Amino acid sequence: MRTRIKICGLRDAATALQVAKLGADAIGLVFYPPSPRHVSADVAAEIVAALPAFVMSVGLFVNESAEVVSSVLAKVPLDLLQFHGDEDLAYCSQFGRPFIKALRVKPDLNLLEYAQRFVSPLCRGLLLDAWVDGVPGGTGESFDWSVLPSEWPLPLILSGGLHPENVASAVERVQPWAVDVSSGVESSKGVKDLHQVELFIRALI
Repeated sequence: MRTRIKICGLRDAATALQVAKLGADAIGLVFYPPSPRHVSADVAAEIVAALPAFVMSVGLFVNESAEVVSSVLAKVPLDLLQFHGDEDLAYCSQFGRPFIKALRVKPDLNLLEYAQRFVSPLCRGLLLDAWVDGVPGGTGESFDWSVLPSEWPLPLILSGGLHPENVASAVERVQPWAVDVSSGVESSKGVKDLHQVELFIRALI
């Protein structure tokens, strides 16, 4: 099975198009104002309009009000929503759109019990990221892959501390449906390095 690849934190249409041409299956747009990768709805709409067929646009939100999410959706035709905070199933489902739910892995959390909470027709996968206090994602930190169960009720998306040098071994060990990278292919926070993006994708295809 080919592992799907999401490059997250794109901030302009030209870079997003290049990332798509390099072979990414999905690009992530961050609608979380404190993030250095944050984009406005207007810029996000330009990025989505530039994407070729069969490259998915994913919008990332963190504990956002339903009104703000709806206002973004009114401007940006996102293919998939990603909720990276403490959102529950009812919240995630209210928009009537397919979504994935992020989970920050920490030792005292029952991963399978958490995953079961989101089994529903609209939830298309569970994204696993590293736990860093006060930071919802994009930290570049990894977690202990050995704690992960071998079977999941939802497709697994592996994130957290991935980069071109370790992604192949991570996929071999975890066997995820997809991988998600942001800081691991950047030259600085929020600035994608297309050479690193290419190396990351080549490691998997």
